[in-house]
Amino acid sequence: MERRHFLAASLATSAAALGAPRIEAQPTTPREYYQIRRYTLLNGPQQKLTENFFAGALIPALAKRAMGPVGAFRLNIGPETPTYYLIIPGKQLEELARLDLSLAEDREFLDAAAPFWNATSSAPAFQRVEISLLEAFTGWPRVTPPAAAPDKTKRIFQLRTYESPSNGEHVRKVEMFHSGEFEIFLRAGFHPVFFGDTLAGPRMPNLTYMLAFNDMAELESKWAAFGADADWKKLTADPRFAYDQIVTNISNLILNPLDCSQI
Repeated sequence: MERRHFLAASLATSAAALGAPRIEAQPTTPREYYQIRRYTLLNGPQQKLTENFFAGALIPALAKRAMGPVGAFRLNIGPETPTYYLIIPGKQLEELARLDLSLAEDREFLDAAAPFWNATSSAPAFQRVEISLLEAFTGWPRVTPPAAAPDKTKRIFQLRTYESPSNGEHVRKVEMFHSGEFEIFLRAGFHPVFFGDTLAGPRMPNLTYMLAFNDMAELESKWAAFGADADWKKLTADPRFAYDQIVTNISNLILNPLDCSQI
């Protein structure tokens, strides 16, 4: 418990000093859950149909359920485009897990969502949807959106997923974040949006986190500062984390927010 108090105090102090969003990281702060949706689409009408569904039906329905802020993004740099991502925060895991079943009972939502929800096989609204469920890290218990920008569509977001070779190595990588890595991110000037431990989804065990930047130049400069940080070099040499390769694959995506995104 003393270690948790120390980590919470360190995070709060670092965030305040750097002007980063303040995280109420007391040990009793409830952790959020996240549903990450990945919509694979075809070029053409599917894109507009999906954006209209997000903006006019899904995000308003989520607001009614006190879920948010919702992140809605277009994949800019990654393996398969066009692809859209949704980040949906919630307070209850079961509510996120049953979300589509709940929406199917919401008449107001169904009316607004009809063109997308009732699309036929001859004109599908999307190709496939993949869903993952995550729990926020103890040391970063909820989403922290970046400050509003005059033109948020120029902002970029980095979505990173770390896969580990075993459950034990995965737990060790999560511990690494809580052993100083958060503070290094803040000291390097990053704006982290969320950190989540995957409970259900593909390619487990893994964790996912998101960072916000004004542009690619800022992304590159922040990562250079991170890699040069003396505490990062010390942390990666710590025998607790350096004895084996605890991350065996990294997925690194660059996203742009859609007009309807709340993040």
